[in-house]
Amino acid sequence: MARINLLPWREQLREERKQRFLVAMGAVLALGAAAVFLGDQYLNNAIENQQARNDFVRKEIAVLDARIKEISELKTRRQQLLERMKIIQDLQGNRPIIGRVFDQLVRTLPDGVFFTGLKMAGKEIAIVGAAESNNRVSNLMRNLDASEWLASPNLTEVKAVTAGAVDQANVFRLTVQQTQPGAEGETGNQGAANQGVANKGAVK
Repeated sequence: MARINLLPWREQLREERKQRFLVAMGAVLALGAAAVFLGDQYLNNAIENQQARNDFVRKEIAVLDARIKEISELKTRRQQLLERMKIIQDLQGNRPIIGRVFDQLVRTLPDGVFFTGLKMAGKEIAIVGAAESNNRVSNLMRNLDASEWLASPNLTEVKAVTAGAVDQANVFRLTVQQTQPGAEGETGNQGAANQGVANKGAVK
């Protein structure tokens, strides 16, 4: 019976399997390295794109902040212009009234009394002056109270000051309210009208 030696064939098969295994391992490692490289490149590109987007957003935000600041400054200027226009309109509207008030101050000034200072804040007029006697101050108060353009005179201070050996004057301070003829009547008529409407509603 012939004998066949199978050892070389088995050894060769083992070597072939080992080579195929090594080749497969190399291919797997190569594919893994390629996948890692591609993933890293993808992530780097994604990060760069996101950073570029963030930079763009920051620039746009800076532009918007500058525009918002400019709009705020424009609103402030607009408000200032509106306030100035209102002041000018009020001055133009009150110009004839102020003229009337000064005319009434002159008309109500009795003999022996003169003003040394006037200050108007809103509807209140503060007056500083001097008079020859207290009776002159009383006459001034009555004249102011009788005026249609002035109301509610209030004497806040009066004192005697000796200017020389004989001359003596009474320095006074008072306030008076500026008003307009017919203002109280209009208020009263409006109140009466409202009362009439209320009475009609009650009758219904």
